[in-house]
Amino acid sequence: MPAVQVVARNLCLEWGVFALEEQVILDQLPVSRVNARSTDAFDIHNSRFCEGSNPYLNTAAFVFDFALSGNSDPLPLEVYIDAVGDRYPHLKEHTYDSFAHLFAQVSAEVNRLDIGLYLHRWSVTHRGDRCCIAIEALHGRTTRSVVYAVWDWFEAITQDHQFYIEDQVEVFQRLFRQSVYGGPTVYALLRTAHDKGIPAFYLWDEGLMQYGYGKKLVRGVATTFDTDSHLDSDFTTRKDDCKAFLSTLGFPVPNGEIVATRKEALAAADRVGYPIAVKPVTGHKGEGVTADVRDDEELEVAFDRAVEAIPEDQPVEVIVEKSIAGSDFRILCVNGRFVAAMERRPASVTGDGESTISELIRDANRAANRSDTPMSPLGKIKADGAMEMYLAEQGFNLESVLEADQTVYLRKVANLSAGGVSIDATPTIHSDNVILAQDIAQHFRLTCLGIDVITRDLSRSWKDGNFGILEINSAPGISMHLNPSVGDRVDVTSPILETFFPEDTKIRIPIITFNRVSMRDLQELIDHLLLQYPNWVIGAVCREGVLINRSEKALSPNYNVNVRNLLRNPRLDMLIAEYRGDIFEQDGMFYSGSDMVVLDNPTETETLLTRDVLPHSTIVVREGNNVSIRREGLIEQYRLGGSEPFSRVYLKETGTILA
Repeated sequence: MPAVQVVARNLCLEWGVFALEEQVILDQLPVSRVNARSTDAFDIHNSRFCEGSNPYLNTAAFVFDFALSGNSDPLPLEVYIDAVGDRYPHLKEHTYDSFAHLFAQVSAEVNRLDIGLYLHRWSVTHRGDRCCIAIEALHGRTTRSVVYAVWDWFEAITQDHQFYIEDQVEVFQRLFRQSVYGGPTVYALLRTAHDKGIPAFYLWDEGLMQYGYGKKLVRGVATTFDTDSHLDSDFTTRKDDCKAFLSTLGFPVPNGEIVATRKEALAAADRVGYPIAVKPVTGHKGEGVTADVRDDEELEVAFDRAVEAIPEDQPVEVIVEKSIAGSDFRILCVNGRFVAAMERRPASVTGDGESTISELIRDANRAANRSDTPMSPLGKIKADGAMEMYLAEQGFNLESVLEADQTVYLRKVANLSAGGVSIDATPTIHSDNVILAQDIAQHFRLTCLGIDVITRDLSRSWKDGNFGILEINSAPGISMHLNPSVGDRVDVTSPILETFFPEDTKIRIPIITFNRVSMRDLQELIDHLLLQYPNWVIGAVCREGVLINRSEKALSPNYNVNVRNLLRNPRLDMLIAEYRGDIFEQDGMFYSGSDMVVLDNPTETETLLTRDVLPHSTIVVREGNNVSIRREGLIEQYRLGGSEPFSRVYLKETGTILA
């Protein structure tokens, strides 16, 4: 049979500890045909995305039922292990109790997208006639596509067809990069938050990431946060005014002028003197910037490039300033303190005596370190008019063949997003330059500040001359520091998050979780707490309604939206939430970690709410008239009196989590 590539049946939803509640063997797998094609040996159905802890994993997960279709018999399990092991050899080192276990682990492996995403947990649960698989997920749509592609892969193995999972992974990488979590800065912060136990989620209405709950929260876009001064942030984009400000403070800035026309640019160049640098007053990522302009002809082209990079709603304002010889460096300060330095070099190619520059660029872009993912140290080299112009200045074009070992730089500007190279300079930066950066950062109420400078050697003091501050960035990218092309990574995300969540302080608000509670009981609990903390803002939600203190608020039909709306309240001191079994099963819990869990005659599913508790938490469980209280490894048990309300027990225990 000719080899054919099986196309993934669905590339279009959302979010897995290796926990086995019982072994699942082949003859126990349910036979089902819901979504299966007539030739499929396996079936996947009843899929959904759980936003957080659920009965199958204590993390957000993509959950689905896995079954034999009954259409045809699968091949022996070892055949599938050998096939997937050709792509992921380490999977051959494991043993698998069933097809479901193999399917789950393969899906979890593919879900890391070959870029080391922190997603690795999965579970297989066999309950009655259901075999349920859960895969840890971050972006549900990506994980859904992964699961369906693995389904196609297994079916290709069954049919002895060729399946190129590598091609599918590239699609998933693009899908993830396009998601709200796929940007390198956002993902890096999200991963660090995950490692530090800091809650984080995306606010779809605002288009912001939120870290922390209630009064502990901070919101932001990449490295810009709601605690930053919007006046200072705006000021850094006005490069002419910012440059004048730095000059007034005595910091070294290149001499230059602001122009609006070619004629003004030529006149300014005569006064400043070649070589010069040309860049738009407003801009980012090096767009429209041309360095080392040496004559009027180059200046006219550079001016046009700068104008093209200016947003349509902005006036034409272009900086013409003295070009300082040297390398381009980024100095990063967080919370007014120096944390990292990076040298940035333009993209280049080295000849082999046979290939054209265009072919060398193509081959370079195929390298694994240029995968253009959140973790790749290099971006794709981008060919455009600016590149071709610079090549022409050096006597080359894209069809030129370079001699063996001949290196040609493709741009004047070290733009990393266009394929530039990043070299860590943190260990070698001169102490005078550290002090300079920190002195500048002290003048801005910004969490993160990127200072772009040009000098021949950052290990020499700026006081020695040949040092210029090019611009200030209020939203600096950080992936270059985390994944440099050359040198060691610098952890810059920890200082950023520790600005808001110091390690020695409590980073969460108290949370109490019920499996069932009425509005009347919530009001009684809130009153009890406000007697002790009269200035608190307490949010509470149950099936019947939403409360902030004793004020009833609008109830959304989407239960987790109600929970999110409370946790995004920046004045919230405490959350009380009900999670009944059906919500927990279908959608998962929105938040993670409870200080107290109160279970009133819980179902088997609802008892799993006690799994997601914090150290020193209190667990109160009532079964009939029997009550147990667990805290710090101790268990207390007794029976309720004939007329004693259950609320009396948990009201008394609230003091243990608030002390």
